[in-house]
Amino acid sequence: MKLLAILLASAAGLTTPALAQSPASQPPPQRPTTTPAAADAHSTHAGHEDEIVVTGRYVQNLDLLAGTSVLDGADLQRDIRGQLGDTLAKLPGVSATSFSPGASRPVLRGFQGERIRVLTDGIGSIDVSNTSADHAVTIDPLTAERIEVLHGPAVLLFGGQAIGGAVNVIDRRIPHVVPEGGYHVDVLGSLSSAADERSVGAGADIALGQSGFVAHLDGSWRKSDDLRTGGYLLSPQLRAEQLEIAEEELAEGHPEEAVEALALADQRGRIPNSQTEQKGFGAGLSFIRDTFEIGGSVGRFESVYGVPARPGAEHHHGEGEGEDAEEGAEEAPVSIDLKQTRYDLRAEYSPDAGFLEKIRFRGATAKYRHTEFEGDEVGTVFRNKGLEARFELVQRDRNGWRGASGAQYFRRNFQAVGAEAFLPANKTNSFGLFTLQEFTLGKVGLEGSLRYDSTQVESDILDFDRSFSAISGAAGASYAIAPQAKLGINLSRTTRAPSAEELLSNGPHIATQAFEVGDPDLRKERSVGAEAYVRLDRRDWKLSLTGFANWFDDFIYDDATGAEEDGLPVFQYFQRDATYYGVEAQASATLTRIGGFTIVGDAVADYVRATIKGVGPVPRIPPFRLLAGLEAQSTNWDGRVEVERVAGQDRTAAFELPTEGFTMVNASIAWRPWGKNRETAIMLSANNIFDVEARRHASFTKDFVPLAGRDIRLSARFSF
Repeated sequence: MKLLAILLASAAGLTTPALAQSPASQPPPQRPTTTPAAADAHSTHAGHEDEIVVTGRYVQNLDLLAGTSVLDGADLQRDIRGQLGDTLAKLPGVSATSFSPGASRPVLRGFQGERIRVLTDGIGSIDVSNTSADHAVTIDPLTAERIEVLHGPAVLLFGGQAIGGAVNVIDRRIPHVVPEGGYHVDVLGSLSSAADERSVGAGADIALGQSGFVAHLDGSWRKSDDLRTGGYLLSPQLRAEQLEIAEEELAEGHPEEAVEALALADQRGRIPNSQTEQKGFGAGLSFIRDTFEIGGSVGRFESVYGVPARPGAEHHHGEGEGEDAEEGAEEAPVSIDLKQTRYDLRAEYSPDAGFLEKIRFRGATAKYRHTEFEGDEVGTVFRNKGLEARFELVQRDRNGWRGASGAQYFRRNFQAVGAEAFLPANKTNSFGLFTLQEFTLGKVGLEGSLRYDSTQVESDILDFDRSFSAISGAAGASYAIAPQAKLGINLSRTTRAPSAEELLSNGPHIATQAFEVGDPDLRKERSVGAEAYVRLDRRDWKLSLTGFANWFDDFIYDDATGAEEDGLPVFQYFQRDATYYGVEAQASATLTRIGGFTIVGDAVADYVRATIKGVGPVPRIPPFRLLAGLEAQSTNWDGRVEVERVAGQDRTAAFELPTEGFTMVNASIAWRPWGKNRETAIMLSANNIFDVEARRHASFTKDFVPLAGRDIRLSARFSF
């Protein structure tokens, strides 16, 4: 009850977007069964027009959401990994930070960090994964029912800072349907060879008689050893550097040091200190009636993972000079132990008649802590207490006009304690108001949205207190040139307040092995965005093509300065104008039908080019990527082969090394003993079959943390 009081008090006058087309009054919903058409949809990675759903049930079929992708069903089972970024990396416009196997956040259209919102059922993850690339997202894909990747201007509905997009993970932790037959159970387990990974996750929804109450329980566990890679651990540039060091040491009469450098240059196989262990559990309870539902949940997430060391990194902790400093040069392995406890609440009321179709509340509060260890010694402890809530008023559809209005509140209290606390204690408070309206006029669709945000960042330690006001808006229009064929254009004007990390960072960070420096005088970041798209959805083929561009005033970015502090490279936040533009394409087609099998071909391609005015390329921008697949589908069996070609990236920022391209081949076979209409499946997949050396340019650690080598995975999902 204390939590309920806190959330309701925080939500007074709050809200966020929500559109739905369900009837105002209906019996308690039953858990939907998968239709054959929906089951066939898994042959392509992105959702089709009738699958576009934001935050589970908030926005449906909204043209502003051109480019929205959905990962669920067999695709989710095949691509699931320990971290959210790696799970989504095959979707159009998506890459991953891939800092380590234990920490990988999504990269959308070249944007990462503060410009990406990671959500659980429309509410933020309330962790510190946006603070630094080495911090894990506190969402376990094992418990996800569906993951949505939202591109384009409509994502400003989740906050003005979500310029690059949003990732929304849908789970059943707060039940919103009565399970058919009174219960529903899902179990997913897997084994994989590249990191000797073993994982299991399970969830159950149980109707408590005819009372209207539905209970939920879930749990997950994943453990992996050091990741085995294809090729050398070090990139060609770092290998050449170590070989040069070996020659110099040998010439100076230091054979032991030369041998050490040679061994490092020739190191292959497993990445030292890349092991992970992750576990979580959750429980929820909902009360569901015809026009009203309310539910809450509690969840716990824990993860312990190693942070691979940058070769040659020397960090003396300010211990002095001479022999003591030299002794400190040999660093103990760094690991992170994080824990989060989270409470969620959701309520919804559907009036029988009137202007409003639905009234919704959604809120969450969480306590987060993670400790960075150097060997067994505690380095820095990060603590974060956060709360996010929103209240939504959804309009009933009136002759093609519908919409939603509301407000959103976010609060964060962050502390870092230790010798290497690169960010001082700070508080962030943000309040937003918005409205979203859509009009359907025959073949023409019109949308408009407007958002106001007020953000305050303060730090008592530094006597720092700044407030920012931001107004963002978006407009879109679409035209149906034929049934299931649509052209559209979207325009947006967004404003983002600088984050506490960008304003206040100033110190060494052992996990990223960098000295991070903010700028307390940063201005608001403004951007104008444009997006044009075409979507065609025919019986035997589908095509989606999207072009986008963003023009930034006072773009905030961090970049290496070339200087060193405390034995670490200095990365500093700067501000200049910048441009982003790119394209995403996706297609699938039924090629033939043979002997009970349907042969489907599909392809995904994406490209981003980003430039800072007067400086050069934006750091860590993913290169051109093309992924093509061929799949044989039947009632009980699916087989798939895919080839992914990632080009090299030589458009690099200062002090950033280029990345070589790679071609990766994957294959999988799935058996569904009870057919497509049931979710039970056993799957065997082989990834990176030819064991190639592969690196993601978006990764901060890509020069010494390559991707997995050949990986044989066996997974089984049982649903009943």
